[in-house]
Amino acid sequence: MRAMILEHSADAGRSPLALRDVPMPEPGPGLVLVQVRVCGVCRTDLHIVEGDLPAVKRPVVPGHEVVGVVARVGSGLRDGNIKEGDRVGVAWLQGTCGHCEFCRSGRENLCAQATFTGYHVDGGYADYLLVPASFAYPLPSAFTDEEAAPLLCAGIIGYRALRLSGVKPGQRLGLYGFGASAHITIQVARHWGCSVYVCSLREEHRALARELGAVWVGGAAEPPPDKLHGAIIFAPAGELVPPALRALEKGGTVACAGIHMSPIPPIDYDRELFHERIVRSVTANTKQDGLALLQEAAVIPIRPHTQRFRLEEANQALQLLKAGTIQGAGVLTMQ
Repeated sequence: MRAMILEHSADAGRSPLALRDVPMPEPGPGLVLVQVRVCGVCRTDLHIVEGDLPAVKRPVVPGHEVVGVVARVGSGLRDGNIKEGDRVGVAWLQGTCGHCEFCRSGRENLCAQATFTGYHVDGGYADYLLVPASFAYPLPSAFTDEEAAPLLCAGIIGYRALRLSGVKPGQRLGLYGFGASAHITIQVARHWGCSVYVCSLREEHRALARELGAVWVGGAAEPPPDKLHGAIIFAPAGELVPPALRALEKGGTVACAGIHMSPIPPIDYDRELFHERIVRSVTANTKQDGLALLQEAAVIPIRPHTQRFRLEEANQALQLLKAGTIQGAGVLTMQ
């Protein structure tokens, strides 16, 4: 089968992924073999490729926004749970210990033994991949394969960040950075009746924000005209934390949605943090986050904007993602 392999981390501009013909993986007990149709291109993939995240497996196949069809089922699975021909999604989180304090309290995203697709195990920049049956998401028929792919990380993380921001239906939400995750999150927030304020570096992203219903759009760190009840920082830019805090109403929360962020500058306690303002990180996701997002996304329904690339164009997709020139979300198609 074909796979885009990362042997060594390097700047995306050097095209570090190489197309290889590799053996087909075999589904062991509890695993399913998924034939990949589409795989989203996520900023986390970029962090893995460029070495912002420590290397845990080399070589590795990136990719964790996977839409595909079950090709084979491993042993030990009960009849009817999952079968050949089912369309499924594979997301970032794909394994936990199941018995630590975090797993037992519904916070398996914090499990110290968690495994992640395209990082600890080979991911979806390939014709096939393996996933535990318990982490293969059934996908609503409301979405095409290309529409479903960005929901599986950009959507799930944005959804978790939205909830952790504390914003309630009808309140004011700020979004800092307007890439794949933000362009999905705004659709959920608008469905909740929230007024959404967007700060973004690129004019084409600001134009998309207006198209999707933002009530105000400004520059990357420009102060919004109204105080925000909550904000989400999607851009991996720590320098956005102080202005986002200053934009908050008393008691508001800034949720930092990235898996990696540049250093955060000093925070002025009186000006930026006082009055019970909160800054918090968002770490991965739980399986329940994924199930809830997919259910709500189908009701809305969310319509992701996608830009299509062939599998062998994965390096180009990552380069455009880094440059910020993809409108919405990039997806690799295996056809």
